[in-house]
Amino acid sequence: MIRTPLALILYLIAAVAVAAGLLWHASDSFSGANRVVSQGEALIGGPFVLTDQDGKTRRSADFRGRFMLVYFGYSYCPDICPTTLAVMADALEKLGPEAARVTPVFITVDPERDTPGVLKAYLKSFGSRFVGLTGDAKAVAAAARAYRVYYQKRPLKGGGYAMDHSSQIYLMGPDGKFIANYDETLGPDGLAQALKKQV
Repeated sequence: MIRTPLALILYLIAAVAVAAGLLWHASDSFSGANRVVSQGEALIGGPFVLTDQDGKTRRSADFRGRFMLVYFGYSYCPDICPTTLAVMADALEKLGPEAARVTPVFITVDPERDTPGVLKAYLKSFGSRFVGLTGDAKAVAAAARAYRVYYQKRPLKGGGYAMDHSSQIYLMGPDGKFIANYDETLGPDGLAQALKKQV
């Protein structure tokens, strides 16, 4: 009579231990703890045909063999766009001679106002390295889709509008493929250090 309860207790302890082990293993698998899983490549970037600040047609293929540092924004942006472009410009200065291998590209999400002439005047504030790109609404939308960029016109009280948009800096390789993305909070030093590891 004594053996049955003791055997039952031992059996239950063993069953609980096995169940706990299985649950721990399952939760570890779901959480991905201590694992890096990589499969395929990021679907960011793709072909585009746009117009630069000098009125010249520019295709994504024109940049092959060089790194591209791509940012989508608009010239009427009150804060984040000029801040980000300044960070990009300063980071390239800090990069030194290696910066010659990188073309900073600013693609507008506001083609209605950002004509080639407007982009040319706007980008002068950030140095001569930048290529500014615009086009008709369809061409800009295609480029934004390729880079997974969100943007939308937002009417302002009293008239006019602003453009809501995502804010990422994309580093594309000489083969046109996505390498990494950054944001302006890195600052010029942080972005320069990140670029040195890739360029």
